[in-house]
Amino acid sequence: MRFKSDEIGGYRVYAVTGTNTVSFAVDFRQADTSGLLGFAIERTDPTEDQRYFLYGFKVFEEVVPHPDETTSVTTFNHPVQSFVHDDFTAKPGRTYEYRFFPLKGKPKNIDRSAPPIPITIKTEPLFSNEEHDVFFNRGVASSQAYRREFENKRPDDLEEPKRQRALDWLSRDLDEAMLRFIAQAKQGDTLLCCFYEFRYAPVVEALKQALDDGVDVRIIIDAKNNETRDKTTGEIVKKSFPRTENLELIDKTGFPAAAIIRREAQPGDIQHNKFMVWQNKDGTEHAVWTGSTNLSVGGIHGQTNVGHWLRNSDAAAAFTAYWHVLSADPGSMGKDDPQGRQKTKELRRQVMAIGQAPTAIADIAKGVTPVFSPRSGLDMLDLYAELLDSAEHLSCITLAFGISAVFKQRLSDNHAGSHLAFFLLEKEDKPNPRSSTPFVALNARNNVYKAWGSYLREPLHQWARETSAGRLGLNQHVSFIHSKFLLRDPLGADPIVVTGSANFSEPSTTSNDENMLIIRGDLRAADIYFTEFNRLFFHYYFRSVQEATSRRSAGAAAAPPAGFSAFLEPDDSWIAKYAPGSLRRKRVETFTHMAGFDT
Repeated sequence: MRFKSDEIGGYRVYAVTGTNTVSFAVDFRQADTSGLLGFAIERTDPTEDQRYFLYGFKVFEEVVPHPDETTSVTTFNHPVQSFVHDDFTAKPGRTYEYRFFPLKGKPKNIDRSAPPIPITIKTEPLFSNEEHDVFFNRGVASSQAYRREFENKRPDDLEEPKRQRALDWLSRDLDEAMLRFIAQAKQGDTLLCCFYEFRYAPVVEALKQALDDGVDVRIIIDAKNNETRDKTTGEIVKKSFPRTENLELIDKTGFPAAAIIRREAQPGDIQHNKFMVWQNKDGTEHAVWTGSTNLSVGGIHGQTNVGHWLRNSDAAAAFTAYWHVLSADPGSMGKDDPQGRQKTKELRRQVMAIGQAPTAIADIAKGVTPVFSPRSGLDMLDLYAELLDSAEHLSCITLAFGISAVFKQRLSDNHAGSHLAFFLLEKEDKPNPRSSTPFVALNARNNVYKAWGSYLREPLHQWARETSAGRLGLNQHVSFIHSKFLLRDPLGADPIVVTGSANFSEPSTTSNDENMLIIRGDLRAADIYFTEFNRLFFHYYFRSVQEATSRRSAGAAAAPPAGFSAFLEPDDSWIAKYAPGSLRRKRVETFTHMAGFDT
C-alpha cells in the first residue's frame, strides 16, 4: 500500500508497505533544513498497545564515544540522518502510526520544538484471498541480527527450542506458506507439481500426506543422470544432482511410483521449475505456487528466495498445460540420440504453443502473463532487458548468476540523468581474467547501482563479525542471492513485476525447464516486491561497498568504506549527501513520483 502525509514544516513523508516491510522517504525540498540533526522516529502499534522510538545504530560520538556490539540506542537521542528509511520489523496486516520528529540543536542539547510529521500506514496481510500473496524468506543469515540472536551458529548446532527459532527466523513463514498451499487440497482435488530439488522433508511429507488423504498428487522431478565417473576406474566420483537426493527422499517417504514422473530427457539442461498447481474437485477453483524456492533446507532457510501464491484460473490452466507437456519427458535423450535435435525443437514448439508471450512492452497485457521455457530465440531475454532499460524512474533486478550481456548492452549508454537502476547480485560483477570478451562495467555513470552477497568477516566499529548461509552449511553454490525477479517502475501507476524460476540468462530461456510470471498493473504485488528488494539491496549494499573498499587479504582487519563514519554528524553537514544527482537524492525522488496512494 502507498501513503503520504500532510506537509508539515515543509516536510512530507511518503510510505510504501509490504507484509513485514515499510519503506519511507521524506520530501524536504520546501523545508528549512539548516541545523537539522536528523529525525527521531516514533512508532505506535494499537494492536499491541505499544508506542516507542525506533532503534538506531549510529550514535553521536560526544554522547557515546566508544560504541561496541552491545550498544543499544533509539532515534530519540540518536536520530536517523537520512531522508529515506526502512522499517523491517513490522508485522503483517497491522495499522501503525509513525511520527517523524525533525531534531535540531546540538547532540547534548537537542532542540525538539519542530512539530512532528505523522503518517498512518497499514501493512499487507501475509495470507489473503487476493490474486497475489508473496512470501520472502529472511535471506540474510549474514547479519547483525542473526549474530545477536543465534551467535552465528548453525541451526543444527543449537539446542531446541532455539534451533527451531533459528529456522523460523530464517524462513520467515516461507515454509509455512508452502505447507498451507498444499493443505488447501482436499480429497478429490488435484495437485500437479514440478520440482528441480525435491529434498525438503516437511514439504515432501506434506505432499505424501495429501496423497494418502485422497488428493490426486503427481510430481515431476529432475532425475537427470549427470554423475561424474573416474575415467580410469569408472567409479562414481560425483553423484547425480539433484537426482540422487530427490529419489532417496521419495523412497524414504514412501511415494508410490505412479505419483512420480522422472524428468530425464535433455540431460545437458536442468528441470528448474518449482511450481504446484491446485484445482478443486469441482474444477471451479485454481491456484498456482511458483517462485525461486527450491525444496531444500538452503532454499527455504539460506539464500534469498521468494514464493508466489497466485489465484488466477487462466494462469493455472496455462501451468496445467505446461505440466502435461513436461509429464511426457519430452526432448533429446542425449548426444547418442539420433533424433535428439528434432526432439528438442519439438519440445520448444510445444512449450511456446501454450500461450502467446509478449515480445514488446506494449504487448504486455494488464494482469498476469505466464511465460514458459525452453523456447526458441532470445525474445524474452530481450524483453526483460527492455523493461530494465525503459523505466521512467526506477528499475530493479536480482541476479544469481551474473549480468547477461544483453542487459549490459541496453544499459551501457545510459547516463547519470537516466532512470535509477538497482542490481542485486550473488557475486561482484568484475572482469574475468580468463575471458577474451571485453568487460563492460555498469556503474553510477549509467545511473546503475549494484550490491552483491557479502558479509562482515571481521568486526567493524560497533558491527560484529558475521557469518553466511554458506558458512552455516545451508547452501553450497549460491549462498546469498537466489531470487529471480525484475521490477519496472514499481511505484508508478503501471508497475511491471517479472518473477519466477528463470535466471534472466540464455540457458534459462532456451534450454532449461523454467517458468516466469509477468504481472502488469498490480500495485499490491509491486509494493511487496519493492519493499523486500529495498530490504535486501540496502542490507547488502553497505557490506558490498565495505568489501570492495577493503580488498583485504584473509585475516586482515576490516576497513571501512571511503568516507564512512561510524558516528552521526554533530551538525547538518550530512545533508550535503543529498545534493541533486546523488544516489540518496535519486532515491527520495523515486518516492515523490509515486502514484496510487491509499486514502
